[in-house]
Amino acid sequence: MASLGLVIFILSCAIFQAFPVSSSNNYGGLFPELYQISCPQANEIVMSVLEEAISKDPRMAASLLRLHFHDCFVQGCDASILLDKNSAFKSEKEAGPNKNSLRGYEVIDEIKAKLEQVCPHTVSCADILALAARDSVVLSGGPYWEVPLGRRDSKTANFNKANINIPAPNSTIQNLINLFNKQGLNEQDLVALSGGHTIGMARCVSFKQRLYNQKGDNLPDVTLEKTYYNGLKSICPTSGGDNNISPLDVASPVRFDNTYFKLLLWGKGLLNSDEVLLTGNVKKTKALVKSYAENEAIFFRHFAQVYGENGKY
Repeated sequence: MASLGLVIFILSCAIFQAFPVSSSNNYGGLFPELYQISCPQANEIVMSVLEEAISKDPRMAASLLRLHFHDCFVQGCDASILLDKNSAFKSEKEAGPNKNSLRGYEVIDEIKAKLEQVCPHTVSCADILALAARDSVVLSGGPYWEVPLGRRDSKTANFNKANINIPAPNSTIQNLINLFNKQGLNEQDLVALSGGHTIGMARCVSFKQRLYNQKGDNLPDVTLEKTYYNGLKSICPTSGGDNNISPLDVASPVRFDNTYFKLLLWGKGLLNSDEVLLTGNVKKTKALVKSYAENEAIFFRHFAQVYGENGKY
């Protein structure tokens, strides 16, 4: 549940609309320099809050990146993920992929509070989420990109779309391709964005099926490397422990790098939705996994393109 302060600031965001500025760039009407005059301190404030939050809890970088991703996959990058339920709609926070799972609301609360002190009713919560995602990646060692700004904050949430649109951890490769296509994202975008799993953790409930009953035959997923598999079993017993956590990238869980893709090649991808990028019999995704594992710069460039140049997020 959000703090009282977050509820207040979210309400102010829902009232405020950040109107896109026309420009000749490729951002679909959004404009990276939108707040240069109206709130020139915006980027500095976001970064300063994140530096402190991530220094206290390194997991927070991944949590904020995921918060933005889950927001964008429902009805666009509109901060609807922040809205609490009311008489008009259910909150997306309560949907299956988000409940007891998403983190970082209090960090967005703090950023918004500080921005309101210096630039009242200026920076949208949707833009705050986008900036926080970018800066979390940068602070974790990942690429920088210009964030297109001017997103409108939603006044409503969509509980049903949150349950339907957000990819499940046990997704097949075709499920993933279809869900990403619905968002206007192609196979390259799918693999690049999946690389965000190079930081962060996942709960046992998200991957326990792979350990004990992958195909409904009470047998593990044969693609799991044996030592890695045994380690996961020690974290996630056959019964209970659903909220125990394991790194998505066991080698460098708080550093944004290309190790995630190397681990996939070694049979050490945590989620089924990770593993199928390599073994799902789709040549494009398999080739991209290998390419990103071999060349971190290409991965960084493609990841940043989804958020920056292409203006998709």
